[in-house]
Amino acid sequence: MNEKAKFGELTSETLTVGDIVEWSTWNGAREEWDIRYGIITDIKNEIKGGRLVSVSSVVPFSGPKTEVEFFTLSLRPISQAKREKITPEVNS
Repeated sequence: MNEKAKFGELTSETLTVGDIVEWSTWNGAREEWDIRYGIITDIKNEIKGGRLVSVSSVVPFSGPKTEVEFFTLSLRPISQAKREKITPEVNS
């Protein structure tokens, strides 16, 4: 039996904790979209509306510094966190 892909799973595979992302919010006063930026602090799968979806927690760079949750699919990557393999040093 093939497991159905989670909503937003393909997008979440390209993002990791520490990545800088952007998203859009509607500004009713100016009647246009504002672009916001933040850093991913967590990516998890949750059941929403009876379906397993990928949800990311993001700390915005502007405004209150509290985590905000987004469907991972709604985030666009700006800069990926540097990925390094760290090997422990052993001194004899």
